[in-house]
Amino acid sequence: MTLTTGSAPLLTRLAAVLPADALLTDPAELASHSRDSAPFSECGTPAVVAVPRTAEQVAELMTVAYEMGVPVVPQGARTGLAGAANAIDGCIVLSTAAMDQILEIDPANRLVRCEPGVTTRGLADAVAEHGLCYPPDPASWERCTIGGNIATGAGGICCVKYGVTADYVLGLDLVLPDGRRMRTGRDTVKGVAGYDLTRLIVGSEGTLAVVVGATLALRPARPPALSLLAQFPSLTAAGDAVAAITAAGHAPSALELLDRATSDAVVAYGHPLLRAGSAATLIVECDTADPVADLAAIAGLCKESGADNVDAAATPEEARQIIEARRLVSPALGAAAAKRGGAITAFIEDVAVPRSQLARFVGLIEGIAEHHRLTIFTLGHAGDGNLHPTVVFDESDPDEHRRARTAYDDIMAAGLALGGTSTGEHGIGTLKRDWLERELGPVSLELQRGLKRLFDPKNLLNPGKVVTA
Repeated sequence: MTLTTGSAPLLTRLAAVLPADALLTDPAELASHSRDSAPFSECGTPAVVAVPRTAEQVAELMTVAYEMGVPVVPQGARTGLAGAANAIDGCIVLSTAAMDQILEIDPANRLVRCEPGVTTRGLADAVAEHGLCYPPDPASWERCTIGGNIATGAGGICCVKYGVTADYVLGLDLVLPDGRRMRTGRDTVKGVAGYDLTRLIVGSEGTLAVVVGATLALRPARPPALSLLAQFPSLTAAGDAVAAITAAGHAPSALELLDRATSDAVVAYGHPLLRAGSAATLIVECDTADPVADLAAIAGLCKESGADNVDAAATPEEARQIIEARRLVSPALGAAAAKRGGAITAFIEDVAVPRSQLARFVGLIEGIAEHHRLTIFTLGHAGDGNLHPTVVFDESDPDEHRRARTAYDDIMAAGLALGGTSTGEHGIGTLKRDWLERELGPVSLELQRGLKRLFDPKNLLNPGKVVTA
C-alpha cells in the first residue's frame, strides 16, 4: 500500500481496521476498478480500493468513511451496464469480491445463505448438487455476483417463467452508511411483518446499504427441457405468435426474440438451423411435464401466425442446438462488428415494453438505426417484453459516437412512449438518471429522494447513482 498526500489520513484510518493486503492503491488497480461495463457514463478515480473479507470489516470501513465524510462506491464483478459501480474522485471503492462463501444450503427449507461475492453460476452449481435450483440466469452469470444481481435486480433468459432476482431474495444482511448492521426479511415461506425493506434494497444499486449476506429461496431442480425455433417474414407475425403463445396459457421457460440483423449475424457465424433473411426469429424452450406436446402446440401457433421456418427439437441434443442459437448472439455480434475495423464498441441497452407493443417497438428501433445510419442488433426476452437493442459504433469516430448517443436516447424515448420502462433488469446507475426522472414524475421522484436521505443523510453511499440527492 502506497500512501498519497491527499489520502494519507483516510488510508491510515482504514489500515487500522483492514488487513494491509485488503487496501489497493496501485494506479493500475485504481484504474481497473474505476468503472463497470457501461459506455456513455462518467467515472472518477478512487482514493483506494478496499477488499474486505468479512461483514465486520465492512461495518468498520463504513464507520470510518462516515466519520470522515468520504464517499463509498460498492462494487461486485463490474459486469453492470448502467454505470452504477462507477467510482467518483476520491472515493473508497468497496469491492465485495473476496466475500465469496456459500454459508449454508438448507434443502428442508429450500434456501441458501451466501456472501455477496459468490458468482451466480457458482451458486447454481452448488445447490444443484442437492437437487435444487436457483433460477435467475443473467447473461453474465459465469462472472456476475449475487451481490451485483441484488443491487441491480437482475433477470435472465428464464425469468419469463421463473421470475427475477427479487422473487428469490428472502432476507438480507446489511451495513448502513453509518456502519450500523441490520437484517431484513425472514426465513419463513410466508411473512408480512412491517414494511418490505428487503424488496426496497433489491434494485437500489448500492445507494441505500451495502449487502454483506443474502438468504435466497430455491426451487426443485428443473426438469429436462426441449426447444424450438421459428422464423417469420415480418415483425408483426412474430409479435402475433408471442401473443398467441401467451393467450393459449403456455408457460415456456424461455421465449427469446432476435430481429433481422441479429438473426443474420447468427447465420453468418455458422448456426445450421437459422435461415438468412427472416425479419424475426423466436427461440422457445419448455421444461413442462410434457414438453413434446407443448412444443407441438406452440409450433402450430407459430405457423398460424405466419412462421415460414419452424424447427422443433425431439431430443435433448437437438434442443441444445436450438438454444445455442441464442447463446451464439454475443460472439456473432462480436464477429460482425470486428469486420468493420476501428474502435468498435457494442452497447447493450435494456428497455421493457408491454408485450403487445413488442413488434412495434422492434420496428421503431429498426427505423432509428436507419435514420442515424447505424447498425443496431435487437434481441431480448419476448416473453416479458424486455429487449436489449445493441448499438454498434466506432468510438474513435466523433460523429458516429454522437449518432450512437442520440440513437440511444431515441430508443429510450420510443420505449417510454409505448408505455414501457427505462430498464427491465440492468438498472439506472448514472446512465439513465434523466430517463428515470421522466418516467417517475415529480411526486414519485420526491419520495425516492426522501428514501435516499433517510438511509443516507450525508449522501455518501454511491452518491449520484439512480436519483440525485
